[in-house]
Amino acid sequence: MNSRKTCLASAISLTTLIAANQSLAEPADDGQLEEVVVLGTGATFNSSAVSEAMRKQQSSITSVNALIDNLPGVSVNEGDAYGFDDWSTNISVRGFTISLDEQQIGTTIDGIPNGGSNYGGGAKANRFIDPANLASIEVSQGTSDIASRSLDALGGTIDYRSQDPEDTRRSRMELSAGEFDARRFYYRFDTGTFAGNSKAWISYANQEATDWITETAQNEREHIAAKLVTTLENGSVKTYVSYDDIHEDNYQRIYSETQFKEFPEDDFLRGEWTSIPYIDQLYRRGWSTLRKNLLAYSQFEYDLTERLNLHAGLYYHTNSGRGDWVPPYLVDITNDGNAGQSEFLGGSTAYGGLQTGQIFYVDANGNALTPLDDCISSVVNIYGKSGPEYDPACYPANAIPVMSYRHTHYKKKRTGLTADFTYNVLIAGFEHELRGGLWYEDATRDEHRDWHKITDATRGADFDATPYWVQYDRSHPQETHQWYLQDALVIDALTLTLGAKQFFVDVQREDFFGASPDVGINSDSDILISAGLLWATPLENTELFAGYAENFKAIGDSVLERPDSDLDNIDPETSETIEIGLRYTGDSFTATATYFENQFENRIIFLDNNTTTGPNYLIGTNGTYFNAGGIESNGLELLLDYDLGESFNLYTSYTLINATYLGSGDAAVDEAQGITPGNTVVGIPEQLFVVGLDWNSELLYGGVSSKFTGDRYVDTNNTWVADAYITTDAYIGINLTEINPALTAVNLNLVVNNLFDTDYLGTVVSGGAWIGAPRTLSLSASVDF
Repeated sequence: MNSRKTCLASAISLTTLIAANQSLAEPADDGQLEEVVVLGTGATFNSSAVSEAMRKQQSSITSVNALIDNLPGVSVNEGDAYGFDDWSTNISVRGFTISLDEQQIGTTIDGIPNGGSNYGGGAKANRFIDPANLASIEVSQGTSDIASRSLDALGGTIDYRSQDPEDTRRSRMELSAGEFDARRFYYRFDTGTFAGNSKAWISYANQEATDWITETAQNEREHIAAKLVTTLENGSVKTYVSYDDIHEDNYQRIYSETQFKEFPEDDFLRGEWTSIPYIDQLYRRGWSTLRKNLLAYSQFEYDLTERLNLHAGLYYHTNSGRGDWVPPYLVDITNDGNAGQSEFLGGSTAYGGLQTGQIFYVDANGNALTPLDDCISSVVNIYGKSGPEYDPACYPANAIPVMSYRHTHYKKKRTGLTADFTYNVLIAGFEHELRGGLWYEDATRDEHRDWHKITDATRGADFDATPYWVQYDRSHPQETHQWYLQDALVIDALTLTLGAKQFFVDVQREDFFGASPDVGINSDSDILISAGLLWATPLENTELFAGYAENFKAIGDSVLERPDSDLDNIDPETSETIEIGLRYTGDSFTATATYFENQFENRIIFLDNNTTTGPNYLIGTNGTYFNAGGIESNGLELLLDYDLGESFNLYTSYTLINATYLGSGDAAVDEAQGITPGNTVVGIPEQLFVVGLDWNSELLYGGVSSKFTGDRYVDTNNTWVADAYITTDAYIGINLTEINPALTAVNLNLVVNNLFDTDYLGTVVSGGAWIGAPRTLSLSASVDF
């Protein structure tokens, strides 16, 4: 047994001995107030959920992801205050992240797995739920519920819950406007109860905005959703459907501390077309994310007996879209001789194959030109001075510049089934709650990349519909099975849980061009153990909890994208989490304190054949994957939520995190990965501190909240520090109810994000960072009738 398991076992044993002498201990009060932060009362792990005040601090135009930013252990950064741009979105929890290059946190929608959060074929929660239809978001920071279903949950899970329909008929219309041309229209109709035991709603939202830097982006989102709930004599049936269609023009990261200090509000993407490809590769409208997501599920819950509950779900999800970029050249694929470059002249498409060069300028006949001898370029952008091949001054005056519009197409389809039971039984005089479940999913992710000629690189970014090159075309079928079992034993004021779960995941690569052999890999987990303790202490409304869990991340299909790489030494990534904490839940006061430790020891890394490391690592023709190194983190989370009388509420949370890299045991491997054992993990602040004060009256409401984010390192060598910063959000509103029988409610809400217009670096990934959004004002008005 390792030291973490020993530590947890000792804590459980000690607390059990204490509890054995407390036979008269009172159980904790589970009463919750709607206006306070909901804690994971009755759970052996730490969790927390957003409050109504946290919802009001964000504009109705923003994404649902922003709402969890003030919870303990959580940090959320997005490209702008409205949540447009998946490319720059980052969510971190206790040192684990969802970002452009990492997916380490599980996400579910009403308990349904989201299918991954990665950019290439995945989807974050804002693709499935509109903020106006959101009921709650629960963040399990570490060990989480054993029934959570995700293939990415190394560091906890986030469950986004949609609202159930209203009991009475209602229409709600909302209009919103904000800075940077932000506009939103939302309408929802609730049927109220019909057919005796059913109720439903359907909603439509349309919103748009530009970017805050050049104000030239085209950001548009359309979202349609509906939910039907039917109550049965001993259960219920819920059906939910959402469709989301979005076009986002990206923000770009910056790559040096100097850039940010000299240009704290510029990501160097440009809004104007210059006719010089080396500069126009930074044209913002050419950096885009287009996605369509359709999610549908039905969930059935039924009490078979007073002690046995059954729950089942069936879901279907499709994701399609593309990512765009405008390279400052054409790729030379076809050997055209002296007939002119077919990539420029058009009329044919090359499938597969390798590039033979790049084409920068052509003559009137479509023949590639070379720059004049000894020409020195004067063209400069953020990437530095160009070579002469990019400079129009290094070619004849009638030379024609050429560019590509590159599309990476993503498509994913998932069908899944979940089944769960809960059985309460008395065994040897003690209450047991037995839980178990199954999860099955069949998924296929397709990806292909094609290159289109920009029609006229002197005029703009319009491109030929027919590609001149389809670079690759691959499919990745994946099949997932999971089971779990857990027993919760109640002994007076003490609850002990012990559970196990296991994943069986098979993923394959099918190359439609036959450029590489089809290959598959098994991603089965070991049996993963979880254990927990909950003690309702003699102190009224106070619980002590402790938990241990082994977490799992399946091998993703991205490891199959390197042909001829060795896969024999690779296993799924796993982590171990322990936490111990104390929570108090009263009528007007809630608080929790949690100490946690995470250890992620078998990270999947890749070494190619150019790496000067030991021969054991370089087996494959193209290199090898293997497990080595990882992340170690520990820290403390504190939360306090206090109703100060009838009108005021004080909220504060504090997080202390120490997250460091673990070495592989081989100095050459660590050097090849750019890892120094013991260095702080990129993008993880040592401290997070939030304080907010909210005020409610019968007519008016308002609030202010400030968050301190500590220093973060941008590079694995820990030489570039993104400085600590404080952002403040404020809101004020008026709420009129029961105006007349036809108009039942009117609400006006003004939100100011980043009130003091702080300059800061937001999302951080290894080697780069995105600039945080400036002060942004938005106003919303809604009416119910």
